Amino acid sequence: MRQAQHQLSIATSGKRLVEITPQVKRWVEEQGISTGLLTLYCRHTSASLLIQENADPDLQTDLENFFDEIAPETKPYVHATEGPDDMPAHIRTALTGVQLSIPVVKGVLALGTWQGIYLFEHRRAGEDEARVPGAAKKGSRPPINAKSSCI
Repeated sequence: MRQAQHQLSIATSGKRLVEITPQVKRWVEEQGISTGLLTLYCRHTSASLLIQENADPDLQTDLENFFDEIAPETKPYVHATEGPDDMPAHIRTALTGVQLSIPVVKGVLALGTWQGIYLFEHRRAGEDEARVPGAAKKGSRPPINAKSSCI
């Protein structure tokens, strides 16, 4: 069984969804793994990873608006030492998650037709880039890393 690991750095420039599907696909192809399980992991508490539709950009706007409504920055949170966008970012991450597992079949990510992989930065003033660590194993799993909110 072969295993591979990689850290992917993604510039996020503030609160938004950033599609990382092309970078992840390219890395999987470069590994020459025909069958396995890709594990993507974001090592940060205020950013998350999602698989969502990538055909209509309006979907991203609606998702961002929805999360702004359920975890508003205007609420008086007890945890406020890092600014008004910090606690809402933690809530959004808790609701979405920091890890994805995607099968690799015949050397290709087994994503649906309209599915894309996204790094979801939840802070307005995050770091300059996000890192997603990735690793792949023939017949096993790999990770990915993000920094602006994932390290």
